[in-house]
Amino acid sequence: MTRPIPTILGLALTASLLTACAGTGGGGTNEDDGATGAAGGGADEEVTSLVFWSNHPGGSKETEEELIAAYEEETGVSIQLVTAGANYEEVANRFNAAQAGSDVPDVVVASDVTWFPMMLNDAIAPLDELWEAADVDTSSYVDSLREDYVFEDQHYAVPYARSTPLFYYNKDMWEAAGLPDRGPETWEEFAGWATDLREANPGMPALTIPDGSNYLDWYFQGMIWTFDGAYSQEWDTSVLTSEGSIAAGEFLQEQVESGNFVIATDPNSDFAAGQAAALLQSTGSLGGLVETATFDFGTAFLPGPQPGVTTGGAGLAVSNNISEARKAAAAEFVDWYTNTANTVTFSQATGYVPVRKDAIDTEEVQGYLEENPNFETALEQLPNTQSQDYARVFVPGGGARIGAALDRITTGGEDVTEVFTELAQELQQVVERDVEPELR
Repeated sequence: MTRPIPTILGLALTASLLTACAGTGGGGTNEDDGATGAAGGGADEEVTSLVFWSNHPGGSKETEEELIAAYEEETGVSIQLVTAGANYEEVANRFNAAQAGSDVPDVVVASDVTWFPMMLNDAIAPLDELWEAADVDTSSYVDSLREDYVFEDQHYAVPYARSTPLFYYNKDMWEAAGLPDRGPETWEEFAGWATDLREANPGMPALTIPDGSNYLDWYFQGMIWTFDGAYSQEWDTSVLTSEGSIAAGEFLQEQVESGNFVIATDPNSDFAAGQAAALLQSTGSLGGLVETATFDFGTAFLPGPQPGVTTGGAGLAVSNNISEARKAAAAEFVDWYTNTANTVTFSQATGYVPVRKDAIDTEEVQGYLEENPNFETALEQLPNTQSQDYARVFVPGGGARIGAALDRITTGGEDVTEVFTELAQELQQVVERDVEPELR
């Protein structure tokens, strides 16, 4: 998506404004491997080592290490992998703080929402000239994933650990309720199924979903679209008080109050333990659920009508405050690290979707799909996705603010219209205070 917004120069967003991002941002520990990049050096600098800050999305540290070892053997360039945080926010906070000095990494994981503040801070480099100099074929990336990092016709990251939300369901509970072996086509259909599921599986909710501090704002974004609502229309947040948006909020609240939906701090564990009939979770959780679930489960598109689902996850960005030679070397590493063979390896290890178009047609992926049909759902759902609303990904703190409001109407039971009205006003104030002055 091309975003036709005037050039922004150096908006000093603090780390506290970095908002929650989507889809299994955890997987690492907050250990400090103690490595930093270097800002010095000229264009003729010989780059023999690079520093890569990651949170190891989807528990991918071992896979990252394997890919890095292969790169080091192939090129002779040493890559130091740093656990820079336990999730996307911690990585972004640390990266933001590092801008005050010269100890910055060469490559950093940037989520669907943290890359924009990084770009506003002039902390990550535009990649297009680097790609051209290195003869990188960016057309091989999945278009919709690559274009999630566009600002004023410049790309600021490449897709890496990318995902969509999926609808997971317990086939045994589905069969006990006499339901067809598929996901619901609409949320209204699932609401009807919920009664049958709870009667057939006493004590079990029909669906478990994360709370507002664990990306409920990401999952609900698809739901609000199916009710003809939205968080915003570009920078205008007044649509949050529209009839469709309020209807979506009231539907979510009603389902929680009735016991059909349960808000959980660890819905993955609850679902894997057989404590819920269905789960909303990232494709990046698929690998873990395959290992931990003790029953046969299926995956399906999020309920529609479509499009009722967005993309999320993270990309890889190159630091701007390093030498030109290091930028070029970092861009070459990122291109190699996300190539067809490597995205296949990473995808099969984690459940994230392959980010290169031709990866889907490889023998490895086709064979994997035959053995793991649940993963195919994520690939088939990609054409039904749409880019996220500005209010979540571009407004400082937008995701966290939306998540807190959703907690107020679910676990808090507050009036939806009042909460959404307050939220719309709060988000618009942030736009007018922190964004519009820079746009002007």
